Amino acid sequence: MDWPSVPLGHITSKIGSGATPRGGRNSYKTEGVALIRSLNVYDLEFDTSGLAYIDEEQAAQLDNVAVQPGDVLLNITGASVARCALAPTALLPARVNQHVAILRPLIEFLDSRFLVYSLVAPRNKARLLAIAQGGATREALTKRTLEEFDIPLPPLPVQRKIAAVLAAYDELIENNLRRIEILEEMAQGVYREWFVNFRYPGHEDVPLVDSPLGAIPEGWEAARFGTIAVEVKEGVEPSALLEDERYVGLEHIPRESFTLTDSGSIADVKSRKWRFEAGDVLFGRLRPYFHKVALAPFDGACSTDAIVIRPEAGFEELVLQVAFSKEFVAHAVATSGGTDRPRAKWRDLANFPIVLPPRQLRQAFSDAVRPIVNLTQVLARQNANLRSTRDLLLPKLVSGEIDVSDLDIDTDWLVA
Repeated sequence: MDWPSVPLGHITSKIGSGATPRGGRNSYKTEGVALIRSLNVYDLEFDTSGLAYIDEEQAAQLDNVAVQPGDVLLNITGASVARCALAPTALLPARVNQHVAILRPLIEFLDSRFLVYSLVAPRNKARLLAIAQGGATREALTKRTLEEFDIPLPPLPVQRKIAAVLAAYDELIENNLRRIEILEEMAQGVYREWFVNFRYPGHEDVPLVDSPLGAIPEGWEAARFGTIAVEVKEGVEPSALLEDERYVGLEHIPRESFTLTDSGSIADVKSRKWRFEAGDVLFGRLRPYFHKVALAPFDGACSTDAIVIRPEAGFEELVLQVAFSKEFVAHAVATSGGTDRPRAKWRDLANFPIVLPPRQLRQAFSDAVRPIVNLTQVLARQNANLRSTRDLLLPKLVSGEIDVSDLDIDTDWLVA
């Protein structure tokens, strides 16, 4: 379709970024007004883990960048430059810091969702990255360059039809992500009930006895994590990797979720990595407080800033749940070395205290948790397929190569 290209400055009422409140990171709160940073903004998705909060006084300093429903968030600096997502209304009121820009569409000309899809379309994404990389000191997008950045602009009803088609995929993806989160909470809940609270099947008839770890059920054993898992350090050079192998960097391991839903290309690998196998647990050792712990669903290579943990036979489910637990991560943080870039060490992780029930009860735990974990993997694969299909359609729809103007598509369900 031959749509006119219009600069964003002509079809938005606001393009602007925020700032870090006085006091910097030390002034962040555990609740209050959300402060959105670049680490929260991904293409078409918003990550709430690591979200910072500020108080009302700090928020008042940033009233000029108060996020409104329908705002589009765009990362404008650093390695994540040009990542773009719709502001989640559930987090409002919110503010943005200096690394995130608000793009506020003029609703009589531009649909918010259409703007997001346009900016992440490959051609426009490449243009944004090229502009950002032309900065004098570091990758950056300025207010002026964004105001001058133009996008093809179909009529508003067509924009909404395009957005409705693509948003249907995103809704399915989001629903699966919510299901994955619930399933992960269920798996951790079973682990905590059995191995922390000692409320396992038949616990009423088993007395507690003293142990080096305190009172534990009779017949259970006080042990260390290193007795049920080992570290694997199988180095591999980029030249030894095959083109169809998959790479997992720290950026691909989600925060506070053990379900790996993303990976990179071997073409991106420039230095020595670790090999891992399906069923291994990848533990992000760099800045372990980010809580990056994931089950590997395939063979591949990963960053050396991850520890490859391989469960001993029969302990697969327990190893994953222990490694993912908040106590294990807290132990990794407390024992990590370094100030600016702390790193966890396997010898410290291996010394994490655990309790082991008799074999029959261990098997019962595995039988209870395995189907839950397996379902998270099924949902992750479904999401990969949904993203792939959406990403194939997206550039064809926003460019007009696929014409939806005459199709009867329901757009009433779209909410900014």
